[in-house]
Amino acid sequence: MIKINENYLKLKAGYLFPEISRRVNAFVAENPQAKVIRLGIGDVTRPLTPAITAAFQKGVEEMATDSGFRGYGPEQGYAFLREAIAINDFQSRGAEITADEIFISDGSKCDTGNIQEIFGLDNKIAITDPVYPVYVDTNVMAGRTGQADAKGQYGGLVYMPCTPENDFMPELPSQPVDIIYLCYPNNPTGAVATKAALQKWVEYARANKALILFDAAYEAFISNPDIPHSIYEIPGAKEVAIEFRSFSKNAGFTGTRCAFTVVPEELKAWTASGEAVSVKNIWNRRHCTKFNGVSYPVQAAAAAVYSEQGRQEVRGLVDFYMNNARTIREGLSKLGYKVYGGVDAPYIWLATPEGMGSWEFFDLLLNKANVVGTPGAGFGASGEGFFRLSAFGSYENVCQALERIAKI
Repeated sequence: MIKINENYLKLKAGYLFPEISRRVNAFVAENPQAKVIRLGIGDVTRPLTPAITAAFQKGVEEMATDSGFRGYGPEQGYAFLREAIAINDFQSRGAEITADEIFISDGSKCDTGNIQEIFGLDNKIAITDPVYPVYVDTNVMAGRTGQADAKGQYGGLVYMPCTPENDFMPELPSQPVDIIYLCYPNNPTGAVATKAALQKWVEYARANKALILFDAAYEAFISNPDIPHSIYEIPGAKEVAIEFRSFSKNAGFTGTRCAFTVVPEELKAWTASGEAVSVKNIWNRRHCTKFNGVSYPVQAAAAAVYSEQGRQEVRGLVDFYMNNARTIREGLSKLGYKVYGGVDAPYIWLATPEGMGSWEFFDLLLNKANVVGTPGAGFGASGEGFFRLSAFGSYENVCQALERIAKI
């Protein structure tokens, strides 16, 4: 008899974004004349820029020649891309990350989900609340949790509330934990972490032999020069942190797929007998066994992000989306909504009207304004009473959405 992994049966309903799609598709089927504006899922809308497109095309052309054809590439990524990342994203900011500590992949969603696989099931996991659902769901699938309670919180996880009262930066855990998920700039709240706040977490991890899984997928949207772009700007972080980055939002690679994970040489984990083990070596073993690398043309396109022209073009993409964020933030504030984020992040986190649940507000916006956002409850118990809007639409749609929201 074939047996299923019953941990999957613990998962609450469907994954958040497919559930949103289900509701929207049902609405559109019943109201085919409705012009729905989607400001929910964080998918970009601007096309790949000329420098990136040219590099992509050149890579494809090379693959069509005898001299330029490439078969299987290095699973960790081509050296030209890893070196460009190390120099431009880290060493330029004083973070001594080397190319051989960088692993190219097809997405940060995959990496943040896969990374837990190399750690023991008896590790105590701490997550922020609200939280990007992948962090929780992949640990549920692995078997690190019990069942979910009425609030959707799983037994065995340590939930760290992020609220307006603590500026969406959680307090240090009151009980021992082994693995801590942090995401800054934050999805979904749009909050950022100061150097002092990150230093506190690094010191905690070093004192407790804990690991920080730091998702920095939105670092390109930081404009405040005092906000760190990488956790490795914090002294000691290389001993206790893994960082995840992506080309999806800054360079428009959501459909092209390229990202990377940084696993420093200094980072250690321990066996049950207390023997220190290189996390980088273990991740490399897993990466080589289960992944055959990102295609050469895609990596060539990603490397173009670091060219002089590529930098300017990507900056233009980021500025475009952040103008949308500012427009949404200011527009909602004028309408009387309490809003957060949207300054150093492409997400706006707003409090729903008093007494209204986040899914109730979702249905109101969809049915009355034909605008799609993301209900905060889908990110965790502390997300109830809040709602996320994304800046990744067109400027015209952003303005029209605000006009529609004003009428309800």
